[in-house]
Parts: sequence; C-alpha cells; structure tokens
Amino acid sequence: MPIYAYRCTACGHAKDVLQKISDPVLTTCPACGAERFEKQLTAAGFQLKGSGWYATDFKGGGAAAKPAEAKSDAPAAAPPAADSGGGSAASAAPAAGCGGSCACH
Repeated sequence: MPIYAYRCTACGHAKDVLQKISDPVLTTCPACGAERFEKQLTAAGFQLKGSGWYATDFKGGGAAAKPAEAKSDAPAAAPPAADSGGGSAASAAPAAGCGGSCACH
C-alpha cells in the first residue's frame, strides 16, 4: 500500500498518509481545517504486510547473507598490481564484500 506525503499550503502542516491507490485524495488539513491539503511529489514509498516471499527472502537480509560469508573455498583476492607511483595501497585493495572480482579492480 503506498505512502503519500501531504502538505497544507495554508499552515505548512505536513503528514505522510498510508492510502490505497483507489482512495480519494485528501483535501482538508487535519491541523487547521483549510481545504488546501495537497499531495506532494515524492519518491515512491510503500509498506508490505502479511506473509510472502519478501518476509522470508528479503526482510532483514540476514539469512541470505550468512551462507555467502561462510564459504571458505572462495578464491583469495589477487594481490594488487605493481604500483606505478601514482596510487596508494588503499585504492588498490578490493572493497569489502566484492572480493576483487568486480570491474572496479
């Protein structure tokens, strides 16, 4: 269900509202009662409820990451190439989590 941001142009009151897509747009400000409560253009926000694939596979992210970290047969990162004098040793080391197999190394 989407979360919409509203703001009153009369008093400046702002509020995020959880609404169905089919629900009518709110127009009355809950703070001052003016009919100038407008929906704001913001990044999409939504809330997932109930049980489903996201609750077991993606929610929390801890279960999926543990098996990848536990692998001990992964090849070691290649040593950095010989320094040509311009770079530092820190820039040649692989970033945490990429293992040196990405295109940035």
